[in-house]
Amino acid sequence: MGLIEILVAVLILSLGLLGMAGLQANALKSNQSSYGRSQAVMLSYYILDAMRADRSAAIGLSYNMNLTCNPGAITTADLAGNTRRDWLTSLRTSLGDANTTCGAIACDADGNCTVSITWDDSRAIGGTTGSTQTFQTRSRI
Repeated sequence: MGLIEILVAVLILSLGLLGMAGLQANALKSNQSSYGRSQAVMLSYYILDAMRADRSAAIGLSYNMNLTCNPGAITTADLAGNTRRDWLTSLRTSLGDANTTCGAIACDADGNCTVSITWDDSRAIGGTTGSTQTFQTRSRI
């Protein structure tokens, strides 16, 4: 009789530990997704601050670019081109070196700018493909 009680206790304990492991796995996935969003916020502020430092070029629409994923696609050698290339490289370093990690910048002549960052967040939902996240920041420089 004592052995049956021990087996039942071990079974209950193992089910509890299995549940705790599942909770920990979900917490890790959510933490990774949160980290990606935090990086996107930081990187959008990074490019906006760089445009504020070079305001005349930003208002002159030199920083504008459509959704671009490859830093090598920016071939201009001026300050705006180098800054955008460095920003896209930082996006790929922080949010994943994949073809789904992209950035876009749209400013108007009044200094109203929109920065969009897109990345693959498939880890957050268990590896499902097509889970692209987009973060957008609007600011006046």
